[in-house]
Amino acid sequence: MIKILAFETSCDDTSVAFIDSNYKVYSNLISSQITHQDFGGVVPELASRMHMKNIMKLTQMAMNKAKVTFNDIDAIAVSVNPGLIGALLVGVSFAKSLAYSLNKPLIAVNHMLGHIYANKIRNPELDPPYLALVVSGGHTELVDFRAIDDFDIVGKTRDDAAGEAFDKVAKLLGLGYPGGPQIDSTAKGGDPHFVDFPRAMKQKDNFDFSFSGFKTAVRNYLLAHDIEFQRKHIADITASVQKAIVDSLVSKTINYAKKHGSKVIIVAGGVSANSLLRQEIKEQTRKLGIEVYFPPLEYCMDNAAMIGAAAVEKYERREFADLSLNAFSTKGVRFI
Repeated sequence: MIKILAFETSCDDTSVAFIDSNYKVYSNLISSQITHQDFGGVVPELASRMHMKNIMKLTQMAMNKAKVTFNDIDAIAVSVNPGLIGALLVGVSFAKSLAYSLNKPLIAVNHMLGHIYANKIRNPELDPPYLALVVSGGHTELVDFRAIDDFDIVGKTRDDAAGEAFDKVAKLLGLGYPGGPQIDSTAKGGDPHFVDFPRAMKQKDNFDFSFSGFKTAVRNYLLAHDIEFQRKHIADITASVQKAIVDSLVSKTINYAKKHGSKVIIVAGGVSANSLLRQEIKEQTRKLGIEVYFPPLEYCMDNAAMIGAAAVEKYERREFADLSLNAFSTKGVRFI
């Protein structure tokens, strides 16, 4: 059994985890940078500096919680893309320095593939073929996996990601950052049909996503209604916003699964924590006899346990990186 020390610094959360090849998580610590709330979004330079401040201390804390020493480590894994380049560089540089000093293998992990592998922490037996809806703050992709290294990206956003739409609408409504959890909680008890916001690209044979026009529609609606009205109907408005975003995600995913005979669907990324998305995709897959998997809530957001999970099979295939490894910000599951 191998044991992996993993790092995730792609955006505004510093995370360090210790996981073994049976996908048992011994520790998974996350330092969230709440200071970005003052700006309504992530400030890249500030995020990088906070990672530098936190990563060493968090590493020691994670190892203490796992009750391990550096001698217990078989490999070191780190997310290298996509993400904020400065933030990624902090994690990559730190991981490289540890791999060099400890003479341990270094494993480079695509951040979005990490989100997919978060599903294996609770379901280690889960393997392709499956259809993956990967949806987060910066990414929205529909990926048809025949094998983990043999897949097609069959749908992707033409503009904004679903998580980005949640964040920006939440900002328009004054709900704070991050927007997804704020809208999810505020929408409880609201009428999802109060406002009929647009669903873009509804053609059944098109599996791409678009949310920029949706955001504009929400903005125009809010400009047409005063603050008092917005406050009175905040639950209804947020429920309608959430319904529009989730409808787009679920309809594209289910339409592709029906057309191509997908038997298993997995949902991954920060937006996979959304309660309505979970509810609606479960209802649709149940009708069709399709299995559906979600990561545990604690592994939906950016975390190092998912990076370690994605590194397990790469270790077994001896897919190691050398010390020339560099971070890069190209989006998508395809790039590593």
